[in-house]
Parts: sequence; structure tokens; C-alpha cells
Amino acid sequence: MAYAGYQLIDVQQDGALVTATVNAPPINIITMALFGELARLSEELAADPSALVFVLKSADPEFFLAHFDVEALIAMADAPAPPNEAANSYHDMCHRFRTMDKVTIAQIEGRVGGGGAELAMNFDMRFGVVGKTVINQMEVPIGILPGGTGTQNLPRLVGRARAMEIILGGIDVDAETAERWGWLNRALPAETIDAHVTALARRIASFPPEAVRLAKQAIDGAEAPMAEGCAQEAALFQQLLFSDPARHAMRRFLALGGQTRDGELRVADISGAVAGN
Repeated sequence: MAYAGYQLIDVQQDGALVTATVNAPPINIITMALFGELARLSEELAADPSALVFVLKSADPEFFLAHFDVEALIAMADAPAPPNEAANSYHDMCHRFRTMDKVTIAQIEGRVGGGGAELAMNFDMRFGVVGKTVINQMEVPIGILPGGTGTQNLPRLVGRARAMEIILGGIDVDAETAERWGWLNRALPAETIDAHVTALARRIASFPPEAVRLAKQAIDGAEAPMAEGCAQEAALFQQLLFSDPARHAMRRFLALGGQTRDGELRVADISGAVAGN
């Protein structure tokens, strides 16, 4: 699929891996123009059957996505009628990134705040840089509240009390704290983050697509009651087990030494080699 016509985002596709790099100087503020491109990208990506893994990063190592354009928010506040709550297109975009049948990864090398942090919360994984990545929800100090899914996603990620501290305090959260609290998967050295995220993205992109998609669906089922989630897991497991790609991959695993003493000591390498990693 050709991801063309973007002015503020460079989109590259390598097989099942799609990488988008935001380049909106001076600090990657989410203007209406950038929001429009991110929303369109979410729609195109969701509709692309060839894409399996998506990585979002920034051309500016100091800023991932600063926050939503405050001038645009003031213009909304000055409008004669308030926006329709049911027509929150920012929520729609975030929901697409969260629920699409692709693995979404945010590579956050610099500051991220406000709506940018809220967008990243909807990704399946987030990686940051030790000493550089800083997260901030700056809405309450300027008289509003996080309106791009933040009040709903942040307590699920870090717990209610920590979400209160971040949102009500308007504080900066460093990468090490964000990792410890569960906002970031990992806080990595600046010189290794790109290699780490790229290797992980390519590894996942090399796996049987249906297994990746249904595994994500099963994990998301954990938000339901345990019995309901387990029933969904069992159904998805059986759907995969009786598929030809699964039979082939499992036989390949055994042929490469899986289920031997030596192979089990290297199970990540062996399982990765099944798909040619």
C-alpha cells in the first residue's frame, strides 16, 4: 500500500512493517494539520491488510509529540457552540490505533505531553530514553483536563493514585519513573533505542500474521471478566491450532531443536528462527 501525500509525516513500509516519522518543526505540536495527517494515517493503516507492525517515532530527538495546539483549543473555546461530545474525532483516532489488528509501537526519544502522551497511551508498546524521555499531562494547570482518552487510559496503565499525581499535579515524569510505573515498557540508552525497537518490530513482523493478530485480540480480552476472557482465548487458540501455518511452524520448531534440552535453553532464538530470524 502506498502511504502518499503526507507533509508532516514520513511513512515507510518494509514488508509487514510500517514506520512513520513525525517531522513538524519546531517541536511537533499537534496542530490541526498534523492531527489530520495522524488521523488519516490511522485510517489507512487500519485498512492495510499487508501491515502487521507499526512504529511511530520523531525526527526530533528532543520532542516526540509536544501536546495538542493550545491556540486551536482556544479557538474551539471561543466558538459559539461547544463541540459535540459524540463526534470526538481525536478519540476516534486513538481508538483506531488501539484496536487495529496491527501491533503499534511508540518510540519516544524526547518529551511527550498532553494529547501526544494520550495518543501514545493507545499504542500496544511504548519505549523511551533514559535521561531524555519526559512525560507530562499539562491540561489541568491550564484550566482543562486530558480530553484525548488520558483520564481513562492512564489509570489503567499506572493505577488511580499515580494517575491522579500525574494529571492533577501536571508534573514531569522521567523515563525511569515511567518505566517503573508501567507507562513505558522500557527506558533504554539513547544509542540503543532505535536498534532495540527496530529489532523487536521486525521480529514480530516476521511471525505468522494471524497468530500475531489473534494474540493481540486475546490479550485485549483480559479487560473482560476472567471467565469471558478465557473463553475467548480458548476459541482463538483452537482457531490457530488447526490452521496450516501453525502446523508448519510447530514442525519447523521441532526440526530446529525445540523441545530438546539444548533447544529449550535457547528457546527465544529457536522460536525466532522458525520464521527466519
